[in-house]
Amino acid sequence: MSKIIELRNKRNTLWEQTKAFLEDHRDSNGLVEASAVEQYNKMAADVKALGEEIKRLEDQMEMDAKLSAATSAPVHADPKAGQRKGNVRPTATNEYNDAFWNMMRGMNTMEVRDALSVGVDQNGGFTVPDEFERQLIQALEENNIFRSLAKTIHTNSGTRTIPIATDSGSASWIEEGAAIQESDMSFSQETLSAYKLGCMIKVSNELLNDSAFDIAAHIAQRFGVRFGNAEEDAFINGTGPSANPQTTPSQPTGILTSLTPSAGNTTANAQTVHFDNIYKLYYSLKSPYRRKAAFLCNETLLLQLMLIKDKNDNYIWKPGLEVGKPDTILGRPIYTSGYMPAITGNATQDKNKKVLLFGDFSYYWIADRQNRTLKRLNELYAVTDQVGFIGTQRVDGKLILPEAMQVMALGSGAASSGS
Repeated sequence: MSKIIELRNKRNTLWEQTKAFLEDHRDSNGLVEASAVEQYNKMAADVKALGEEIKRLEDQMEMDAKLSAATSAPVHADPKAGQRKGNVRPTATNEYNDAFWNMMRGMNTMEVRDALSVGVDQNGGFTVPDEFERQLIQALEENNIFRSLAKTIHTNSGTRTIPIATDSGSASWIEEGAAIQESDMSFSQETLSAYKLGCMIKVSNELLNDSAFDIAAHIAQRFGVRFGNAEEDAFINGTGPSANPQTTPSQPTGILTSLTPSAGNTTANAQTVHFDNIYKLYYSLKSPYRRKAAFLCNETLLLQLMLIKDKNDNYIWKPGLEVGKPDTILGRPIYTSGYMPAITGNATQDKNKKVLLFGDFSYYWIADRQNRTLKRLNELYAVTDQVGFIGTQRVDGKLILPEAMQVMALGSGAASSGS
């Protein structure tokens, strides 16, 4: 904790120095001198790097707390499926967990095969143990900002239909004894499917044969990074169900795919963002959604946003000073993703890019279909004394209520002199 506080104080001091540097290097038009841009970018990058280190330490502290917490319900062995007590899932037992990882290490005995019979899928893979699934989800959350912002539901089947109230009806004033008028709610519906995501890693037999090697943690970390990156890209830019799955696989519908900038939420050109643009974006979102809203952008845009001042000459970006508190713009959290469109500075390349999201991300729903699987490939990499592992999961994502989110896009022209 003391280390986190120390880094937060250091970050805040550096940010104050960065702001002072900017004020000392503005020209007669109030713009940052060209000769100072490189130094500013370096100072801003240092502020950002400290923020990332603080986040890592906070995540580590949270995980340590979870792992050291007392367990409310003990895990029971499951020697016989017919003797299972209560609602313990077969994949949640110690026997299944031990047999699963023995199989992954190559111990293909009759006892192991019998224990795994409840978890085999149609393609020869095995449903991962519940404890490993929790490890993998934790790794996904660490590598995917969207999973920490969106709402996640779990499904057992391929599709999930969600009713959406599009009009909640209304109340009206009436005289005593007069009839109350009907005002029914209106509903639409959205469907979440389960699209397949897979990847493969290789592990040397030397590591697999080392009993001290934590194969579960290794695979969870490797798959977590790859699945997490692919998920975040799809949740932001995904094209949704495919009309031609043979050439373009179906995938989640990205939040940018679902949104079009509303009136006033396109900048004057493709190279500059001003306070008025952020202000209009903020107030274009209906007030009920602003209470839980957050911003999301690429780091290249964040460096520009850190330069912007409001009408009172105050910077709109504020560093988070308390443990667990994010940086903010206009009092609302701001996060970054490498899969949001980047700002290149080239008007031709940047025109019309949707670069800044603002809204309540809990209305983006992620549907996790239960039972991720893992399959061992014994022969494919035998010549290099390695074993392949194929992991698969099924997931979908969609913005369920578009009015809960707004997006800002860049204009189509180059910035004029002095703008």
